[in-house]
Amino acid sequence: MKTLRIGIDLGGTKIEAIALDQAGGEVYRRRIPTPAGDYHGILNAIVELVADVERQLGQAGTLGIGTPGSISPRTGLIRNSNSLVLNGRPLDRDLAEALQRPVRLENDANCLALSEARDGAGRGAATVFSVILGTGVGGGLTVDGRLVSGRNRVAGEWGHNPLPWPTADEQPGPPCYCGKSGCLETFLSGPAMARLFAAATSRSLSPAQIAAAAAAGEGEAVRAMAQYESRLARGLAHVVNIVDPDVIVLAGGLSNIRRLYHSLPQLLTDYVFADGFTTPIVPARFGDSSGVRGAALLWSESGGDHLRSPR
Repeated sequence: MKTLRIGIDLGGTKIEAIALDQAGGEVYRRRIPTPAGDYHGILNAIVELVADVERQLGQAGTLGIGTPGSISPRTGLIRNSNSLVLNGRPLDRDLAEALQRPVRLENDANCLALSEARDGAGRGAATVFSVILGTGVGGGLTVDGRLVSGRNRVAGEWGHNPLPWPTADEQPGPPCYCGKSGCLETFLSGPAMARLFAAATSRSLSPAQIAAAAAAGEGEAVRAMAQYESRLARGLAHVVNIVDPDVIVLAGGLSNIRRLYHSLPQLLTDYVFADGFTTPIVPARFGDSSGVRGAALLWSESGGDHLRSPR
């Protein structure tokens, strides 16, 4: 087993590489822009990044990839990616051929979940549900530090379920790139929060600016944050009612809004089918670096114990 583990986080705007030593310590990191809409450009960029890592560190390593979407167990091709240029492509096989080594590929939210369960904010917990709240919305589930991918490899695809307990003005919900309407992603992503505020004020602010305005007592920002928090609480309550995780980890740009960690526990109490809600809701320990770390950790010392799925 190679001692150097390389992880790649393939995002819509950036590709990040990290290298971990045998103890899990970071020894290299680099980010480059993602070639927009260019599949072969993306392949070449990843190959060049890996070559740069190995050139700088003087050794070859294993390679794990985190990407939007997942590999279909039926076709072996990428599906469900909001980076549309990846859909229908054999990304793992193309990279394995170009790099002349095996490649392990997982959904980016699953990589986040693996990182946070192994040595992040969920370390030591039996069941951890990790959430990405960013340009998109995703989730990943781990049990005993191992990913649950599921028979159809869609476990944790929380963002493409409908908003629970919708009000009249939340139906049928905004259209989603997946072809349906009212997915959680269309209500809980960063762009969704910006649209919510803009619809009420005709002003364009980022989620961080909306949160800051709410903290300063601006009425429309306070109302937008309260509505967003209600929707997030309802979405998380469905997960709790089905899985009842020991820890919920939030990552992505919106996870930096500190008031979420104070408001959400009380809000979930109204929707969880229990006589109380005590599950810790915590920020990802490794922030926006967690996904790329999880990609590297797809190669563990024992080879394949990162996955838990039915046979």
